[in-house]
Amino acid sequence: MKVTTYIAKFLKNKGIDTVFELQGGMITRIIDALHHEGGINIVSMHHEQAAAMAADAYGRITNKPGIALATSGPGATNLLTGIGNCYFDSVPAIFITGQVNLNEQKGSNPTRQIGFQETDIVSMATPVTKKAFAVKTGQEIPAIFEEAYNIAISGRPGPVLIDIPMNIQNEEIDFFDIGISNRFQEIDTIGIQPFFQNYLEALKNSKRPLILVGRGIRSSGTVEQFHKFLTNYQIPVVTSLLGFDVLPYEHPQRTGFIGTYGNRWANYALGSCDLLLVLGSRLDLRQTGSDISSFKDGKQIFHIDIERDELNNRITECLTLKADLLDFFTQIVNCNTTYYAPSVWLNEIEEKKQSRLDINELKNIKGINPNRFIHQLSKASLLAKAFISDVGNNQMWSSQSLEINENQIYLTSGGMGAMGYSLPAAIGASITLGNTPVICIAGDGGFQINIQELQTIRRNNLPIKIVILNNHCLGMIRQFQDSYFDSCYQSTVWGYNAPEFTKIATAYGIESFTINNPEEIETGLAKFWEDPTQPFLLEVSMDIHTNVFPKMMFGSPIIEMEPKLP
Repeated sequence: MKVTTYIAKFLKNKGIDTVFELQGGMITRIIDALHHEGGINIVSMHHEQAAAMAADAYGRITNKPGIALATSGPGATNLLTGIGNCYFDSVPAIFITGQVNLNEQKGSNPTRQIGFQETDIVSMATPVTKKAFAVKTGQEIPAIFEEAYNIAISGRPGPVLIDIPMNIQNEEIDFFDIGISNRFQEIDTIGIQPFFQNYLEALKNSKRPLILVGRGIRSSGTVEQFHKFLTNYQIPVVTSLLGFDVLPYEHPQRTGFIGTYGNRWANYALGSCDLLLVLGSRLDLRQTGSDISSFKDGKQIFHIDIERDELNNRITECLTLKADLLDFFTQIVNCNTTYYAPSVWLNEIEEKKQSRLDINELKNIKGINPNRFIHQLSKASLLAKAFISDVGNNQMWSSQSLEINENQIYLTSGGMGAMGYSLPAAIGASITLGNTPVICIAGDGGFQINIQELQTIRRNNLPIKIVILNNHCLGMIRQFQDSYFDSCYQSTVWGYNAPEFTKIATAYGIESFTINNPEEIETGLAKFWEDPTQPFLLEVSMDIHTNVFPKMMFGSPIIEMEPKLP
């Protein structure tokens, strides 16, 4: 069969039901084969970056590789931000790029380029992929695709790239049986029981235990097992940005979101605990603050991660276990011990929470309080299956105040921090979840980066509900300029503006409404959900000086956040 036919059958056999692409000359044959094979939803985007981010959402939700295709040259390079997003956030994905014919490639020739749009995407993508393949013969295609699939889903999940010259796509290859890939783990699980017994011993002497969870819980498929674990071990839980949706908002052990802009009381718990169990989360700068010695002071840290390089990395002297969380929870499932965190510790955290709730961080605010609005949005949006936030102030307000329920998930760009993520990722999420309603939360700056994908929403009639928190500037950097650049607003306020988003929505055939003051919120949210089957754009206009608080103070311990409390 032809190489392109094999690729289509391979993806279909793996249970991949959707691919995202922007058509181009060097991938025309592959897309044609996907169309004729049938059974795969081909979603045409309007930018390759958006295709990559939609595939990212597919990978996060299914734990199967998201698939995005792009042509050679600019098509391939446009994928790179989305590829990096998958790499830093541990999302399985396979990116397929077309390449010029082998006889048009410069090889070791010192000239810049021979074939039109010839670009060495493999070299460019290598630093942000688990592996990048440059295909040289048709016969190696079956082995490369099988290896790529296994690499993407195994260990710490991540992206791979396969670059296929146009002439090879048309080659006939011998038929290969298409096997079923299984997630494989090259890990030693012998240490799980001793590690856990050491933790239980430490727990007996702990007065302030805490659990920190990250995206590793979802990527290992252990959300249910973790919930069962918490039934026996009544310990408060804080989440990283990417572990935000591991516990529903109302779960009694959910303490809050930690980090640079984390909930004040959650950061206090993380900084003040004496025993910390870290499950599937890095201990990076934005989680611990730059003052490492104060973070470590007075606490024992037990850290489990699938990747050895994340253990005893920035934060040293941890008791570590390199293991898949699925193996960890499987081996300790029969441990019948129970534990209840001291009530004094729980009361202390609650007192910190009540002393300054998230909705009270912005004092004397003009107009709409974004934290209060996010709570109202959550309560009105029980039909949404997912919330997808962009990067910027909107991301932090969402993470501080969203009330996720047990049937909802939360997606955002973490390590890459890519503005423009939310709209294409919402497309990927809605399609992956069966064309169900999802909410895209963006700022006015980030939304403009992939604004063209409004047409993808309209063309596919996706019930994506868009919220633009419009503070009329690039707010996070504007706040930074207030703190460190004497309020010199170059390129955040000066030299920046945005269109009338409701008029843009009308041009794309999408209904819209603008909320200008708190009294209009109830009306706006009613219109927002008037027809759950249709897309809607809700613009929320806010004062330009609306900040994100609390904020970790640079160089200070994680428990010290601005504005300082008396």
